[in-house]
Amino acid sequence: MDYKEVFCDKRRIRSLEDFETSAEQSKGPVVYWMQREQRAHDNWALLYAQEQALKHGSELIVVFNIVPKFLDATLRQYDFMLKGIFETKGLLEEFNIPLIFTFGEPEKEILNIVDVVKASMIVTDFNPLRVVKNWKRNLVQKLNVPVHEVDAHNVVPALFVSQKQEYGAYTLRPKIHKYLQEFLTDFPQLRKMPVSNLEYEKLSVFKEIGEVLPKLTIDFSVKPVEWLKPGYSSGMSVLKEFLERKLKWYGEQRNDPTKDATSNLSAYLHFGQIAPQRVAFETLKYEHEYPESVASFLEELIVRRELADNFCFYNENYDSFEGFPDWAKKTLNEHRQDKRPYIYSLEELEQARTHDELWNAAQKEMVVKGKMHGYMRMYWAKKILEWTSSPEEALKYAIYLNDKYELDGRDPNGYTGIAWAIGGVHDRPWQPRPVFGMIRYMSYEGAKKKFDVEKYVQYVESLSKT
Repeated sequence: MDYKEVFCDKRRIRSLEDFETSAEQSKGPVVYWMQREQRAHDNWALLYAQEQALKHGSELIVVFNIVPKFLDATLRQYDFMLKGIFETKGLLEEFNIPLIFTFGEPEKEILNIVDVVKASMIVTDFNPLRVVKNWKRNLVQKLNVPVHEVDAHNVVPALFVSQKQEYGAYTLRPKIHKYLQEFLTDFPQLRKMPVSNLEYEKLSVFKEIGEVLPKLTIDFSVKPVEWLKPGYSSGMSVLKEFLERKLKWYGEQRNDPTKDATSNLSAYLHFGQIAPQRVAFETLKYEHEYPESVASFLEELIVRRELADNFCFYNENYDSFEGFPDWAKKTLNEHRQDKRPYIYSLEELEQARTHDELWNAAQKEMVVKGKMHGYMRMYWAKKILEWTSSPEEALKYAIYLNDKYELDGRDPNGYTGIAWAIGGVHDRPWQPRPVFGMIRYMSYEGAKKKFDVEKYVQYVESLSKT
């Protein structure tokens, strides 16, 4: 095998540190600092790390650093993540690739591993969130080895397809479609490393999930969900079920929360337990059977999801009022003093104690299932804007609730969706009205025209009783 062949498209890779290694250093193992892409299969970052290790005759080590607290993640999200990553550990062992767990501040822990194993290179995942970018920035300043970042999350790499914040889907879509055929390919297989280096697992601070939980400083009151099982194998099963049973109805039923037409893949995509590119590749096999549904689903999976990465990478204020477009800030400022029909506290919102049965149902669905229907997420966030004292408070409450209860919270999709609903991001001005100004409005009456509201409310009530 000629390992000069680049399995991972160079357009997915950017160098964060070009440090020249000595001849002695170059013999050290390649360390893949796994973060966003928590899987063994269909992972361009892992494949690139393996390619580099094989090309230089080096060993390959995967490191996953667990932080004691991450934003507003609770036991629910940590449980889903940890069960998935421990499955990944077992899958990697089949390829003679160790996965080492570290715990604490990433800059310190990754730097320590690099020093201990005398690494020749670090490969890591692309992630547009500010906290992760800061981790990398701080780490790179202290390293003396090359650091390569690989975008294994976007089908068309985010930093290749656009070098600026896009105005909306209508500006990013043609750029993605121009290159989609080039990037939307199958994956090469991960290879078994020629010599087992599983001895490195002795460096791991955890051997099982039970050892991790006591060290976390998170909210343990939000319990794990039972209806959705974490990990690569479960994610691929959910994908199979969606494609075979639900995809044909997706085009016409996806915005109806009383229909079981959505994919339920968001948590797997958020934690990187399955690859968006794999999902898209498998979905395209049904294009001739269900062209409308396939087109609608790929628009959400690729264009809308990658638009969210674009927004969060190029806008440092993606989770604040300052990140809104100028027209939205202007109109919201002009309506700050408007009389709100209701003002609810965070506690009242969290406990679903509003006058609106539809909003209450959406909040309860999120609390119970860790997932709210996509259409309801828009309605839910807009009503928070309407029922709080300021756009800043609305944004703060919406992000807190989303990140605390949603399995796929703390994600570019979540921040961007909330910024769209409250701050007009990727949207346009509409007819002005109280409180909202020219921000798009959604109403209970409008929802009633789209789906059976009572049926949805009853469905959520049944969830609460189980």
